[in-house]
Amino acid sequence: MIDVLYGLYRWRLRRQINQEQIPDHIAVIVDGNRRWAKLRLAEAAAVGHRAGARKIPEFLRWCDDAGVRTVTLYLLSADNLHSRHTAELNDLFSIISKLAADLTKQRAWRIKHVGDAEILPADLAASLRAAETTTAGRNGLHINLAVGYGGRSEITAAVRAAITTHKAEGGTLETLSEWLTPERIGEHLWTSGQTDPDLVIRTSGEQRLSDFMIWQSAHSEFYFVEALYPDLREVDLLRALRDYSKRSRRYGA
Repeated sequence: MIDVLYGLYRWRLRRQINQEQIPDHIAVIVDGNRRWAKLRLAEAAAVGHRAGARKIPEFLRWCDDAGVRTVTLYLLSADNLHSRHTAELNDLFSIISKLAADLTKQRAWRIKHVGDAEILPADLAASLRAAETTTAGRNGLHINLAVGYGGRSEITAAVRAAITTHKAEGGTLETLSEWLTPERIGEHLWTSGQTDPDLVIRTSGEQRLSDFMIWQSAHSEFYFVEALYPDLREVDLLRALRDYSKRSRRYGA
């Protein structure tokens, strides 16, 4: 009976979504894995991280089926690399490597790593590169795996790269200030060539960006979900899509 009621509610939610207002790009702050493990009296945070990783392909299928074209998943921040214990980080490296490989076998999805590969262990960086290479020719759902990612670091790297480009083109210090526009900085971000996220979702009830896509989310809509990420249900996504489809985006106005 519960399954029947859940199916009816899911059908009703889909009917309430304006299909002409589906976000092109959803960015997700994957949060709550460690708390999920603690609630189950698990000593190792890896129990929660593995549960979160198991949820990701399912979540991506929901997005794909809804008509979303790009999903960015915030899996490991640059700050995490300094704040988490070594054992937890090593587990995370292994979990993310396996996840990247598993996602290459799903549908026609295309995978891209966004983040600083130089601060990651060589094995993890290689796994992310391999996933990119394997899926490079695909035209399905575009998946950004934000690993070793920090918004401030991304902007800093983009500005440095833009200055290098300007210099290579014969520019001078005197012409730099006029040449260096937001558009040119955007061309050097790790997400260069992609649309900015229309909708940013954070799970676990927290309401902060945590240095995630702070440039790209300048005009994004935000939606906060109480569920811990491993407990996320399709109806949680559908409610976010329904809410988004009813908003009037004013882009800073």
